[in-house]
Amino acid sequence: MEEEVVEVMKKSSRASPAMSSTTHVHSPSMVDSAPKTPKSPFATRFMNTPLASPMKKAFENIHGYLEEVGRFTKLDHQDAWLPITESRKGNAYYAAFHILSSGIGFQALVLPLAFTNLGWIWGIICLCGAFMWQLYTLWLLIQLHESESGVRHSRYLKLAMAAFGEKLGKLLALFPIMYLSGGTCVTLIMIGGGTVKIFFQIVCGEGCTLSPLSTTEWYLVFTCTAILLAQLPNLNSIAGVSLIGAITAVAYCALIWIVSMVKGTLPHVSYDPPKGPSEFTNTFCVCNALGIIAFAFRGHNLVLEIQGTMPSDAQQPSRLAMWRGCMFAYLIIALCLFPLAIGGYWAYGNSIPPDQGMLSALYKFHQHDTSKLIIALTSLLVVINSLSSFQIYAMPVFDNLESRYTIIKNRPCPRWLRMALRGFFGCFAFFIAVALPFLRSLAGLIGGIALPITLAYPCFMWVEIKKPKIYSINWCLNWTLGILGMVLSVMVVTGAIWSIVAQGIKFHFFNPQ
Repeated sequence: MEEEVVEVMKKSSRASPAMSSTTHVHSPSMVDSAPKTPKSPFATRFMNTPLASPMKKAFENIHGYLEEVGRFTKLDHQDAWLPITESRKGNAYYAAFHILSSGIGFQALVLPLAFTNLGWIWGIICLCGAFMWQLYTLWLLIQLHESESGVRHSRYLKLAMAAFGEKLGKLLALFPIMYLSGGTCVTLIMIGGGTVKIFFQIVCGEGCTLSPLSTTEWYLVFTCTAILLAQLPNLNSIAGVSLIGAITAVAYCALIWIVSMVKGTLPHVSYDPPKGPSEFTNTFCVCNALGIIAFAFRGHNLVLEIQGTMPSDAQQPSRLAMWRGCMFAYLIIALCLFPLAIGGYWAYGNSIPPDQGMLSALYKFHQHDTSKLIIALTSLLVVINSLSSFQIYAMPVFDNLESRYTIIKNRPCPRWLRMALRGFFGCFAFFIAVALPFLRSLAGLIGGIALPITLAYPCFMWVEIKKPKIYSINWCLNWTLGILGMVLSVMVVTGAIWSIVAQGIKFHFFNPQ
């Protein structure tokens, strides 16, 4: 039996040379011939000390942390050349400043106009529903800013392209985003320039000997000031400007609704929704009112850009600080918009002027029974806020223009070219403001076009990127809100066009008044 076992072992050793070779790995000749790695005597002595183990563990933790950060944030080298992402030193406070400055603006002044067609109950319900809806889609965008692969989507257009594909993303998002940014800047020139004119008339008084400037010249004064402020290099550098804009926005909203409510309701005020010649007209007027409410929450095209100014890593992702800033900002926005809409409708009813809403109502109904100091201060605050908001809404346009240069040349945009591009955009916006001065009367139409950016696209992008389980609550909720947002957008645009046709609008080209 022992002889058979020996014979089997001999055969296996012949059949498996690899095994036989492995038995000689530790032979003295092979050990001596192997190359030796020189070791530091200091390292050898140090590793034997009691400090070696905890320090080695700390170095391993730091190495793992750096690898995690590198995986979490993959940055495009061109981001360091563009104004939105040139500086990533933002924080929750800066985000709140930007959101407040851009979120409270002239669009809030026309909110009571929506109540004239919706009435008390439906007006409050629609305003509350739109506020909660846009707050949910805002949370979706903040969560989608950082993908699981580590890519940061610091622009709304980039996120749309990542979700829907390059061609479809550009088709769906490029025009509304540029329309929102450029159109808002044009409207701000109209509001700011017209309010500067009123401020000058109040301060100068009736017996003023100075020759007054025309409306076009006041537009030019406002535009030149805005272009000078636009020379600040990036979005993070205008945080101080946004802080001033946020303070002035809260101040003039409070002044307007407090003065309106202190003065009480107008004589023979009416709250009955106006009746049109047909049911179609009434329906489309309601749709136009919904567009005005949607236009009041139009700042979602800036959320990802603002979040892109923040640092981010695995321990402190930017979405945490961004959401804290947003919650604080939208609490203040709610405290401004709801009293302005409800108090303004209570004070003026259906008599609210369609042009500039509450601001025009203050001038029209309380110019003689209110201190000139309050009216002049309100006008000055509106002008300052318009200048601040211009910087934020123009930044995506500046970023898009400069990205064309960096893609072609593969280098940062020179300082002189950056100044020229921003000056060109300011002049172009001024030209549109003078050529088409009736654009600020199209708040419902602008709100309808911009509505998918705020209420629909974030839901679809969440489904495409996160891919929740089909027919789950998350899946059904986002599909329902997305489809409802698109249907509502079509209805609002149709209603705005119908209202323009039915009620008429004064088209005066190159004649701002």
